[in-house]
Amino acid sequence: MTGKVSTTLNGIPAAPGLAHGRTIIVTQEKLEIPHYEIEDAEGEMERLMAACEQGKEELYAFKEEVSGRSKSDEAQIFEAHRMILEDVALLDRAKEAIQGGVNAEKAWTDSIEYFAQMMEQIPDETLSSRAVDIRDVGRRVLGHLLGVSVGGTVLTHPSIILGDELTPSDTVSLDKDLVLGFATAQGGPTSHTAILAKAFGLPAVVGLGAEILSVPNGTLVLVDGTLGTVVVSPDESALASFIEKEKAAEKEQAEARNAAQAPAVTADGERVEVVANIGGVADAPLGIKNGAEGVGLFRTEFLYLDRNTLPSEEEQIEAYQAVFHIYQGLPIVVRTLDIGGDKAIPYLDLPKELNPFLGWRGVRMLDGAEEIFLQQFRALLQAGVGADLRIMVPMVSNLAEIRAVKAVMEKAKGQLKAEGRPCAEQVQFGIMVEVPSAALLADRLAKEVDFFSIGTNDLTQYTTAVDRTNSKVAHLANPLNPAVLALIKRTIDCAHAEGKWVGLCGELAGEPLASPILLGLGLDEYSMSPARIPLIKRVMKSLSKADCQPLADQVLGLNDPDEVMKASEAFLKKQGIEL
Repeated sequence: MTGKVSTTLNGIPAAPGLAHGRTIIVTQEKLEIPHYEIEDAEGEMERLMAACEQGKEELYAFKEEVSGRSKSDEAQIFEAHRMILEDVALLDRAKEAIQGGVNAEKAWTDSIEYFAQMMEQIPDETLSSRAVDIRDVGRRVLGHLLGVSVGGTVLTHPSIILGDELTPSDTVSLDKDLVLGFATAQGGPTSHTAILAKAFGLPAVVGLGAEILSVPNGTLVLVDGTLGTVVVSPDESALASFIEKEKAAEKEQAEARNAAQAPAVTADGERVEVVANIGGVADAPLGIKNGAEGVGLFRTEFLYLDRNTLPSEEEQIEAYQAVFHIYQGLPIVVRTLDIGGDKAIPYLDLPKELNPFLGWRGVRMLDGAEEIFLQQFRALLQAGVGADLRIMVPMVSNLAEIRAVKAVMEKAKGQLKAEGRPCAEQVQFGIMVEVPSAALLADRLAKEVDFFSIGTNDLTQYTTAVDRTNSKVAHLANPLNPAVLALIKRTIDCAHAEGKWVGLCGELAGEPLASPILLGLGLDEYSMSPARIPLIKRVMKSLSKADCQPLADQVLGLNDPDEVMKASEAFLKKQGIEL
């Protein structure tokens, strides 16, 4: 792309905000991987282990440097990278190849690529995006094996960072005071670029395609991370208008972040909890920064992926404690392993299923894999001493499953006490309500649990019989469907009748159009992506629960999601709330 003609590129909004500035392209030099037969396998393994140790020392130094420089969440990313280098399965696969006569560079690269591709096959975008991290760690060690530097770009002036798909190695040396925003050809909302941008409150647009890589260094661009657009070489009028929007947005964002640190209270004094969904240790601090009052969904799958063996009890305890420490004194809802036939986990020998979303997954794995649940309960109960721990189980469809999994938890408690190990005593037990039968049986299930957490992503999928990963029908899976709302209402009503609380951890919780409806239905806890917290808290502050109840009653009688959205839009507009 050359010349000064203004061009608008459309991508995926990854971090909200506005920024303008001159571009700099971050690129990675291609590393040639030698492949040859070896005679000294032991010597090659020593080379590999030495390179891994160099990588770990480097990552530790990066973590310390970044923590000291900016107290940023990026430091946790480097800690997660260090843990990848300690993964036994990754190293064992490379060592087996070396024993078979393959040189260290080739053996290591093949092992990295094997696990990266395994991650990419996972439908969950948060987890599949970790393939970038695995490859980044692999490249760092490969650089040490080859004796070449894989360091990042050094900035000398304020810049908009362009790249294909940025990795921690690309960005570690960036002076964050000189970074104005990010724009990448690839990536998604959960990529490293998105995490980094959100951590520093910078706008980011990803998935722009190869055209963004042809923008010359030093080109003036306008980045809109809310709309997902990048304007290349804007004219003077467009630039002036954009700068005015920037100033207004900066003032509004500062007010929203400050306000988000206060508890969520409605206009008529009703207290609601606004908490965070997190996927591991690396993204846990984002919730605190954005005003989360706890964790409503801590996904534990990250511990079980990109490896050849189950995580040990000690590994689990360490990871859980790292997150519990960040949210010390705040409620933390941990979801037990939610994995099954839809995810490629070789060491579990999962059966091939024609319809894995309806198959052997979640709590159903208790029948055949009880030891996995037992070990996870043991780890959680030990790590949870002193924490406000709530444990919930996914994919529950009937009462028998609840009783079976509670028995396993009690077994774990009994074992720990008999062994003289620490064990959390005051632990709440709950279930995900994501299967329609669970919502319909909520009056009976509520007697057996301390809380419900509604997973609207799957509840919508199962209620509407729509595969939300199928682009041809995904538009039909709208959680504002009156049928889904009716199941949410039943779940809340039945729980409250038994004196139990209800949270919602699907994407609907972070949708402002849904806020007045959910508030009117009586939802107690709203769990969402950390970036959505300030917005939802701002909306809640302007809503009256008493006024929202008639809206909730109204939308339950409507015919389709479009009618529901229009009703909510009209209600918010009447309340003077502009989105």
